[in-house]
Amino acid sequence: MRKALGRGIDSLITKVQDNDISGDIVQKIPVDKIRPNRSQPRRNFDEAKLAELAESIKERGLIQPISVWKDSGDDQYELLAGERRLRASKLAGLTEIDAIVKKDLNDEQKLALSLIENIQREDLNSIDTALAYRQLMDEFGVSQADIAHRVGKSRAAVSNVLRLLDLDEDIRQGIQSGLISEGHARALVSIPDSARRIEFFQRILAEKLTVRDIEDFARGFHATRPDSGRKPRGTARKSPEVLQLESELEKHLGTKVQVCPGPGPENGKIVVHYFSLDDLERVTQIFRK
Repeated sequence: MRKALGRGIDSLITKVQDNDISGDIVQKIPVDKIRPNRSQPRRNFDEAKLAELAESIKERGLIQPISVWKDSGDDQYELLAGERRLRASKLAGLTEIDAIVKKDLNDEQKLALSLIENIQREDLNSIDTALAYRQLMDEFGVSQADIAHRVGKSRAAVSNVLRLLDLDEDIRQGIQSGLISEGHARALVSIPDSARRIEFFQRILAEKLTVRDIEDFARGFHATRPDSGRKPRGTARKSPEVLQLESELEKHLGTKVQVCPGPGPENGKIVVHYFSLDDLERVTQIFRK
């Protein structure tokens, strides 16, 4: 259900921060008394990094307490922020954990506080961050400008992260699991054709294409696609047969191909693009077969 907050999310969070002064305390609570956070932005937890954090907790203890909420009539706590720390503490064999216990929060305040605290963590991947932004917008009617102000980023930065939600599911999962960088993702989202995005995602994994490689292809794609705008004077519109031939050659070669008819019906040229030296070698090997 969409809600409008009027003055924005700051007015809601301020009420929560006011409560911090009056009643919140840090205490040790049993880990088995903490139930998961339904609004946890993080979708993937790296098991190796969790194990490293667990070892650190064993040696030095938990440096930063988690945040939980407790209803006065309930013996269970609801996690607000710190699921990674909670999981690692369980791996470390702890039966109790330091927690900031927040009280007197309504559902809106719990959700907003949880999302904001998790978004502000630097190790949250860009897709999970975008999903958290989207949840704030959908459930509270918060604007992109308001989110940007609250998390200390520019409005353009928030907008760019939200654009990543337009990517194909395989690519989004690749970002969440760390297979590709956010830079690769930003380059891929500028390619409007889904099939080509998937193709280049797979090539990033197989051939280690750089962000610059993808950006170069995206610029070429926009400059030469049939619907890219007004044609230069003297350039004929390509026939369906030529466009089909380009598509078949691109599929066979795995790269961008342009079939350019000449001034006469029986001449012209074929331009084969490459985006790295490895790409050039790969295409050259295909021609040599």
